[in-house]
Amino acid sequence: MPKVKLYDTTLRDGAQGEGISYSVMDKVSIAKELDRLGIQYIEGGWPGSNPKDMEFYLKMSKLKLRNSQLTAFSMTRRLNTRASLDANIKSLVKSQAKIITIVGKTWDLHVTDVLKASLGENLEMINDTVSFLASKGLTVFYDAEHFFDAYKSNKDYALKTLLAAQDAGARTICLCDTNGGALTSEVFRIVAEVRDKIKVSLGIHCHNDADLAVANSLAAVEAGADMVQGTINGIGERCGNADLIPIIANLKLKMGIDCLADDKLKELTHVSHFVSEISNMKQRADQPYTGGSSFAHKGGMHINAIMKNPKTYEHIDPALVGNHRRILVSELAGKTGVLVRARELELDLNKGDAKAKKILKLIQRLEHEGYHFEAAEASFELLMKRAFKKYKKFFDLEGFRVVIEKKTNNKVTTEAIIRLKVKGVKEHTAADGDGPVNALDNALRKALKDFYPTLAKMHLSDFKVRVLDEKAGTASPVRVLIQSQDERDSWNTIGVSENIIEASWQALVDSVEYKLLKDNLKC
Repeated sequence: MPKVKLYDTTLRDGAQGEGISYSVMDKVSIAKELDRLGIQYIEGGWPGSNPKDMEFYLKMSKLKLRNSQLTAFSMTRRLNTRASLDANIKSLVKSQAKIITIVGKTWDLHVTDVLKASLGENLEMINDTVSFLASKGLTVFYDAEHFFDAYKSNKDYALKTLLAAQDAGARTICLCDTNGGALTSEVFRIVAEVRDKIKVSLGIHCHNDADLAVANSLAAVEAGADMVQGTINGIGERCGNADLIPIIANLKLKMGIDCLADDKLKELTHVSHFVSEISNMKQRADQPYTGGSSFAHKGGMHINAIMKNPKTYEHIDPALVGNHRRILVSELAGKTGVLVRARELELDLNKGDAKAKKILKLIQRLEHEGYHFEAAEASFELLMKRAFKKYKKFFDLEGFRVVIEKKTNNKVTTEAIIRLKVKGVKEHTAADGDGPVNALDNALRKALKDFYPTLAKMHLSDFKVRVLDEKAGTASPVRVLIQSQDERDSWNTIGVSENIIEASWQALVDSVEYKLLKDNLKC
């Protein structure tokens, strides 16, 4: 079986993505996760560019990686400075990384207009930098920046830069589509041509500006590249980098190419979600292989076929990459969707059962009113269990009032007053909050905390409001989605009303009751 080495640059190129800022410990955590996954090379950063990256390398030097090797990144030495005297190059040695990746100019346009150097001087910079680092016993990878643009502009010179790095001792030459604009056919043709002229290992590094980074990376492998660089979830500057998640899955499952241990493939979903969390980015629901919607089925015809044979609408078994199938419940799903979800919830419902028709009609009516159960599976589970009388209320609302006051100093205060009946006991309590929903949440949990102590372990993590009829203006019904979580899980609930406070209350109550139901508490 052919082999391809994986080179992860999440911690350097990925960190350049808008809105991403890793602490040193964030980077250490991600590096450990990548090592557990079995990525061969982890590029930790540019130690000469900032103190944080140097601190990361010094911390990592005290840790033992089991599967991965750490690489440090920098550029060729500066013009008119020897590599042995260049501060950036010195920092590479200080980092204690055993593998160094050097990026150099390949496009004549960049040499003359950015470096302000002659074409010959650029070749000297490449040769001097690589040979100096190699003389220190370090393994050097060479990233040919803007290579595909360079090759189309001046093929002979672009190849000379590669040969300069190879002759100086580079072990791998990586061709970079830095602007991310190359077409897949171009990448395949150019990589195949370069493969015949380069003796050492050949890599590919693609950006996603034309939405082709994954396709271009796979085409490069087909043309002879044996290293793929990318980031987890494709994060990176502008439109991002090649996404290693689908690249790994496609190499292993579609192309039969060994790049990761077989038993590690099922970790892809976990790693994908882990990096999203550390990066403080919402996980893409539609991300191939690892997104929550990757194996989600909504159409009734699709669901019916899936239940007979999953191959009908799934290109792989989701368990292979650590994901799972989801049957979405909506007015489009039909009776089959309701039956499948009932089975998952261990509820006894048969196809010919009149209750199935009744529940389906209820769902269709509610979705027509604005409910969206595929986005609020916790609310749907409560709906089903209420229909099956498998559920008893944990409390009864007798009334609530929300008071919002704006004072002369422009400070806005919010107070919620709630009256409940819990296990036969009347509770009347009040709480402040940053807004009406927060105040209601605080008051509700304050009233329930002595009866259900585990509520202290849950909190609201997201709150979304959508106007359902823009033409109706402020009189439009609104849909409120609330995401909640505890130390183990997260779940989504929904409320719909022309009154935003009432819609929020519906979603809030579902969130609390789902938590209590999940904890197997008895009324």
